[in-house]
Amino acid sequence: MAEIWGEIGGAAGKVWAAVGGPGKSATLAEIKKKTALDDTVLAMAVGWLARENKVVIDKKGVVISIKLK
Repeated sequence: MAEIWGEIGGAAGKVWAAVGGPGKSATLAEIKKKTALDDTVLAMAVGWLARENKVVIDKKGVVISIKLK
């Protein structure tokens, strides 16, 4: 079980780097392209960041954007 937490934490770091730092934003599609994370791990990583109150998630239609705080 500890192995998956490490994978999710590492993926959260990749998401942060892919978006580009505080105040920047990117769509999930852009993040996926930059990180090559699979959909499940990407979703868990964004959830991790959301739980830590480090992101703002915005949905317009089918497009989901992540903005770093």
